[in-house]
Amino acid sequence: MSDVITYEQPLNERIRTFLRLEFLLARVDYAMQHDDEMSHREAIDAMLNMLLVFERGDMKSEVTKEVERLITNLSALENSPGVDNETLDALLAELDQTLDALQIRKSAIGQVLKENEFLYSIRQRSSIAGGTCDFDLPAYHYWLQHSSVEQRQQQLNYWLEQFVAVRGAINISLKLIRGSSGFSTAQAEKGFYQRSLDSNLPTQLIRVRIPASTPYYPEISGGKHRFTVRFMTFDINQRPQQINDDADFQLSCCTM
Repeated sequence: MSDVITYEQPLNERIRTFLRLEFLLARVDYAMQHDDEMSHREAIDAMLNMLLVFERGDMKSEVTKEVERLITNLSALENSPGVDNETLDALLAELDQTLDALQIRKSAIGQVLKENEFLYSIRQRSSIAGGTCDFDLPAYHYWLQHSSVEQRQQQLNYWLEQFVAVRGAINISLKLIRGSSGFSTAQAEKGFYQRSLDSNLPTQLIRVRIPASTPYYPEISGGKHRFTVRFMTFDINQRPQQINDDADFQLSCCTM
């Protein structure tokens, strides 16, 4: 267990979506480390949730725009003093490869999964509580019971490969955004902290880090011009309350 906990709050819809997809991909990865039926159900459920995200907008275009934005921002640093050009060139090359992978793929992200009748039947039942149990989807039950672990893993990997290009783009985008600003010490007076933001230098992500032993957690909210952090007590049986004491914490405002 880590000694610190990091809490993140995206300040625009694009980064909000990236973080959700990162979370869903982590769920798939964890589930596929195991070979039991419930883990493979979890992997499929997470992939179908990713499809829902992609259907809400032109995610391929959004991901492409974000990679292009990062290339533009990093390219502007090439002649800046103190810049490690070797590291910068490596990052630009990785971004260029990521962009090429996105552009080579002509079909919509996850199209293979959308056109699969087996997965479509699971999607239809997933909106019902317990709707994917054995008697509702006997074909699903058959696949889970009849297929070998190796066959299921192979099929799951094939479906997951449909997200390889977008996964690479999201990973490098979030890595660069998170790494664009270090942490500095801040204090929330009586559990409350507020700060204005420079609208000429848009902040993508707010990160708050506190010791894992701390008996409270931050609620972060914000927009283009300012953000606030409220530190709340945790009680599983009661409504959270803002603490009355001053709270020291580590803050990072990621602007890349």
